[in-house]
Formats: sequence, structure tokens, C-alpha cells
Amino acid sequence: MPKPLAWITHDACRLHDMGEGHPESPQRLLAIEAMLARDTELAASLQREAAPPADGAQLVRAHDERYVAAIERIAPSSGTRQIDADTAMNPYTLEAVRRAAGAAVRATDLVARGEVASAFCPVRPPGHHAEHARAMGFCIFNSIAVAAHHALAVHGFERVAIVDFDVHHGNGTEDIFRDDPRVMMVSTFQHPLYPYSGIDGRSERMVNVPLPAQADGRAFRAAVSGEWLPALRAFAPQMLFISAGFDAHREDPLASLALVEADYAWVTGELRAFADEYCGGRIVSVLEGGYSLPALARSVRAHARVLAGLSGG
Repeated sequence: MPKPLAWITHDACRLHDMGEGHPESPQRLLAIEAMLARDTELAASLQREAAPPADGAQLVRAHDERYVAAIERIAPSSGTRQIDADTAMNPYTLEAVRRAAGAAVRATDLVARGEVASAFCPVRPPGHHAEHARAMGFCIFNSIAVAAHHALAVHGFERVAIVDFDVHHGNGTEDIFRDDPRVMMVSTFQHPLYPYSGIDGRSERMVNVPLPAQADGRAFRAAVSGEWLPALRAFAPQMLFISAGFDAHREDPLASLALVEADYAWVTGELRAFADEYCGGRIVSVLEGGYSLPALARSVRAHARVLAGLSGG
């Protein structure tokens, strides 16, 4: 019998709220859950778990200890605490960010031990803009970086790779791993667009591929086939992590790329085939962006169905 797809999240991730009208809203997870209620085949293929909180030791592998302490110190007991123009905390945010990172850690444990084939973590807030010692762009703790560090430190992997197809460059992930020879990052993103980075940081291990506004699936697939996959094959990682942002969708209000659900299904299939060949099938995927609720739900469905080995992704 095939192993299930782990689906790891927590109710606390719905309670983090940065205010009325903010695009990174609790409705994002509600839209994904509504999709899952309609796709009974996908729902039946899942091993659903509540995310544990990441502990301090797990967080400080990716983040400065003083930064983690500062986030804990400024967490409000009421009202909203603004961190920057885009990023705020309410009384539930601290638990939400701990649970989001903890979901990625738990997913890593399950996948690394072979208990599940792969894992998807529909959590919020997102994380890939969070740098070693700085919150920004809706992000406070970098869940994918916490998980990758956990794989290296606890499970003994020597090389892991992070794939980021969010429409915004994952500057935080690059900041954390730029000088770590054990980690490769491959990414696509719209440029110029927030956070206006990724161009100067390209290297053999930081394979950043900027795409111009209005670029569609053909440009994206060319980047994956022509740049990501050759670099990944040369690096030969033992585990694959995905920063799964779906805001490059043509319906997303915050950017101007033109991907559709079929592109997300295709790239997930390419990454799954790569992981089967090089990584023992080990994939952990964590939700990042995606702000058109209907497009987000459809794109997550496409991604998750391919991860689960179902047809019609």
C-alpha cells in the first residue's frame, strides 16, 4: 500500500491576523481547507497531523538567538505590534510562527525516517523573507530554513536543496544559507519586484532565475528544465525542500507573472521525479505566498495531488 502524504498544520496558524484588508489573511488557510473538503480522494490520501511548536534549539539553527528572543519579547498580549510596514504580530502570532516552523520540522522527521513519502505544510505566516536576524515581507521565522537545518543537524544529511517558486525572491533563505556549502537553493521570481534581490547573489549554489513581468508557464518551465534541474543534478542533494508560493499565478493580485495550475502540477512532477532519482523520494513542501484565494486553493490542490501520487494534479 502506498505511503500517505503528510499534511501538517495547526489551528493557531489561522489565528495570526495582521488586520482587515491584509492580503496575508487567515482566509488563505480556510480556502485550502474548503478545497480539501471537496477533493475527497486527496483528503483520503493524507496523514493529517497537528504541528508541534518548534523549540528554541531548532529556531536558532536558522536565526540569531537574540533575534528569536526579541520576537518572543515583543509579542503582544493584546492588539497589534507592527514589525515593519508589511509585517505585524497579534496575540496569536508567536504561537503561529512556532507552529509553522514546527510543522516543517515534524514533516522533516516523518520524511527522513521514511514514515511518509512526502509532506506538505499548509501553514502561515510564510517564512522565506525572514533573514537570519530580521523579519520582513509578512515573514517572522523562516520555516523552510529551520527544516533544512534540522535535516542536516538531526538526520545527518550532508547535502539538501531548497526549491522556491514563489513570485518573490526568497531573500531570507538565501541570507541564511548563502555561505553554507551543504545547501543549494534554486528559485524563480518576478524581477523587478519586492524584495528587489536575487540578481547579485547568484552562484553555483544559489541558482536564482529572474523572470520579467507577464512571463508565463513557458518561461517558467524553461528555467526549471534549463537551469534548476542541471544544477540540482550536479549537487545531488539527499533531501528536497520546497518553498511553495503560489503567487506567480496569473490571478494573483500582488504580482504579474502568468502561471496556472498546470504549471504547478508540472513542476511538482519534475521535482518528484528528481527526488525519486536522487533523494530517495524525500520531499518536504511548505506553503509560502498566494493571495488570490480561488487560485491558491486550486494551485495547492494541483501541487498536493502530484505529491500524493494522484492523477489529475
